[in-house]
Amino acid sequence: QVQVVESGGGLVQAGGSLRLSCAASGNIFRINAVGWYRQAPGKQRDLVARITSAGSTNYADSVRGRFTISRDGAKNTVYLQMNSLKPEDTAVYYCNADITAWGFTTYDAWGQGTQVTVSS
Repeated sequence: QVQVVESGGGLVQAGGSLRLSCAASGNIFRINAVGWYRQAPGKQRDLVARITSAGSTNYADSVRGRFTISRDGAKNTVYLQMNSLKPEDTAVYYCNADITAWGFTTYDAWGQGTQVTVSS
């Protein structure tokens, strides 16, 4: 079994910054990829940023240049540094990890979400 837990959300003024963390735990052999998603009220859940085990990254057009995804392999943790935040970034942010466990079972693990609110 594996799990991921997000942290770091909160309330910030427009133009401010937050850093989200996604910590994976359990019977982990390899974390293949981790994505950050967000869902605003009444809207679908969309990909914000993603990083692979090889370090490749991709970003939604709406956050490119403002958000940075990174990872600490030793801690099984992925970060989302969010700068120049805008009110439209307000959403619940979710972490999703594609993890191979020892025994080579693959898991698609979602966290519980963390609220990010940007005031104008």
